[in-house]
Amino acid sequence: MKLQYLSRAALIVIAALLAMHIFREFSAPREAHAQTYELPHPVYVEPGVTMLRAPDGSRQVLGKVVVDLINGNVWGFPTNTPSPYPVDTKNPVGLSNIEPPVSTPIFLGKFDFSKMTAN
Repeated sequence: MKLQYLSRAALIVIAALLAMHIFREFSAPREAHAQTYELPHPVYVEPGVTMLRAPDGSRQVLGKVVVDLINGNVWGFPTNTPSPYPVDTKNPVGLSNIEPPVSTPIFLGKFDFSKMTAN
């Protein structure tokens, strides 16, 4: 007999909590947010390493190509070797340089995304 009352009390508590949850969802629905990019700027990094040529002809080095997907700017990040990351070729491995090399981008050109229209 006592077990029956406990079962009913548990069911009533569950029903009350469920009703409170449903009421809260209808009275104050959660805000919807548009999807955001995790990066500060959405970019596409071309796989592999390619020969980068500066538009003015001043440089020609191996590096990674990166496309800014917002404005279509194409950048080249020199790696100086076939490696996919910057390598300091002037300071061989084993010397006391503990700072990793930093690759400064070269502006290669621009894709005009505004001209892409469906016919």
